[in-house]
Amino acid sequence: MKVVLLVGGKGIRLAGEDGVLPKALFSIGGQPIVQHIMRSFAAHELREFVLCLGYRGDQIINHFLHYAPFVDSDLSVELGGAGELPRVARLDHARPAWQITLAHTGEESATGERLRRVRDYLRDDEQFIVTYGDGLADLDVNELLAFHSAHRRAGTVTVVRAQSQFGHVSFDEGGTVARLDEKPPLPGWINGGFFVFDHRLFDYLQPGDSLEIDCLPRLVADGQLVARRHEGFWACMDTYKDGVTLSEMWERGEAPWPTSD
Repeated sequence: MKVVLLVGGKGIRLAGEDGVLPKALFSIGGQPIVQHIMRSFAAHELREFVLCLGYRGDQIINHFLHYAPFVDSDLSVELGGAGELPRVARLDHARPAWQITLAHTGEESATGERLRRVRDYLRDDEQFIVTYGDGLADLDVNELLAFHSAHRRAGTVTVVRAQSQFGHVSFDEGGTVARLDEKPPLPGWINGGFFVFDHRLFDYLQPGDSLEIDCLPRLVADGQLVARRHEGFWACMDTYKDGVTLSEMWERGEAPWPTSD
């Protein structure tokens, strides 16, 4: 089972138009959010990833080639003589290996087009997960996969209840306040960004498509998309404030999302 991550985002609401990092590399507690997302899947023994690169994708490649393999690891470094490169070995080999495909899917490609461009890396006879490079949840992935297999449709979308950013005030006609609710859940459900698809997804994708605007409505029209409610923790790192909140959770040891790999 492969996990496809759409990591082409620019993070404009996080760092503005002149941001120097792709959104997926913004840090939570010293680790980029994409690493947290991947570790949350690895905690469920899903360790095959396809990353759909876009904005500053070279930086994501650099992270996984030159930084990620050595995080939290003890190293042995042997310095050679003149002209010889250092030899580096990890001393702890207990961590299971991850298989990561880093795919260039276009600087400005829409999300559906990014998926089309990684089709060859997804075997037609299996399901696969799709998610974004900015969302975290205490999702039970095994239950999500079981749900998808049971309904036999082409796609499953995880839906969540978003929290209001503001306190809500209820009052009578005279203005007397009857109730204050600090950042209550908003009514209705939103797309939580954790999908399961089978190969039929590609029958609904056309060149240049957006997954959300073009493809998903076609699945809906054919009755091929099923929603699974997630009542637990969910957060999207969309703004600087979101990043601060998630980092504070991590630093306090209160991160609700799985962190073991």
